[in-house]
Amino acid sequence: MCRLLIYKGTSPVQLSHLLTKPAHSIINQAFDSRLRVDLRRPINGDGFGVGWYDSVYDEELGNQPCIFTSVSPAWNNVNLTRLAEKIKSPLVFAHVRATTAGSLSLDNCHPFVHGKIMFMHNGSIEEFVKIKRRLQQQLPDEIFNVVNGNTDSEWAFALFLSKLRNPNALSFTHVELQQAVLETIASLNQFADEAGVGLPSLMNFCVTDGVSVVATRYVSSRNDAAASLWFSSGTAFSEYAEGGHYKMSKADKRENIILIASEPLTFEKADWMEIKTNHMIVVTAKMNVLLIPIVDKFYVPPSDPAAQPRDIDLAVAKGYYSHPQQLQHT
Repeated sequence: MCRLLIYKGTSPVQLSHLLTKPAHSIINQAFDSRLRVDLRRPINGDGFGVGWYDSVYDEELGNQPCIFTSVSPAWNNVNLTRLAEKIKSPLVFAHVRATTAGSLSLDNCHPFVHGKIMFMHNGSIEEFVKIKRRLQQQLPDEIFNVVNGNTDSEWAFALFLSKLRNPNALSFTHVELQQAVLETIASLNQFADEAGVGLPSLMNFCVTDGVSVVATRYVSSRNDAAASLWFSSGTAFSEYAEGGHYKMSKADKRENIILIASEPLTFEKADWMEIKTNHMIVVTAKMNVLLIPIVDKFYVPPSDPAAQPRDIDLAVAKGYYSHPQQLQHT
């Protein structure tokens, strides 16, 4: 199971408070089996990536994010530890990779970036070889040539860029990002139908322009649960006990910090809310959190008599499902 993490805050956070210090950070989940929900594989050592935006705009540096990736295991990368202690950012994307498609290379490490946009994917696009040519034919040359790696995830990113009015723009609205994600999912479903793909795809897509964030929890099925996705919000995210035990504090009704993660980062169950299958979470520039259903042929509204708890077997079998009740102090 690949793991991802998003931080958006009104104040910059030191990266170490997200990546290296918490006992249940995505990096610790990647190698310590006592902390893992996914026991299919002993470790997630197929590279990692961290992307962040500057706290203060500098004309010389530009407004694009900085990306640090490596094919070495995240827990054994001394440069990541050094950088995490010295970098602060108000918006961070982090991803730890377990290879399901594509080779082990820097080009295949998330997050992917184009201009101001960062993109991550947790899941898999089933039988991608059957739809790859269809997808590529939809791309203009300038977007086709953006792809450097060979993963289904990066081609999905290219498809997303093609849905934007201007992928090189200096600003985007959260509505524009949201609509482009929806169109990306719709196109991938159409390609799968045309190619006769029978298995559901897990499409947890995350995208940001450094101001707004859109993340989906989605599966192309009416019966299966999507790969897990959680969020936590509050006024402070801090260590409350030695050993990297963190919690989210809520001093008032303000949302100063929003965390989105494939697996909860803390052992405090009350900190986290599960995003429902086939829904998206949108964080606006003003830190408003919107939970929106993705209404297509795979959406089952709660009022529908056919609505029932979705089967988690698919996500569990692929190692993409987690629940905080499974977390234990170690």
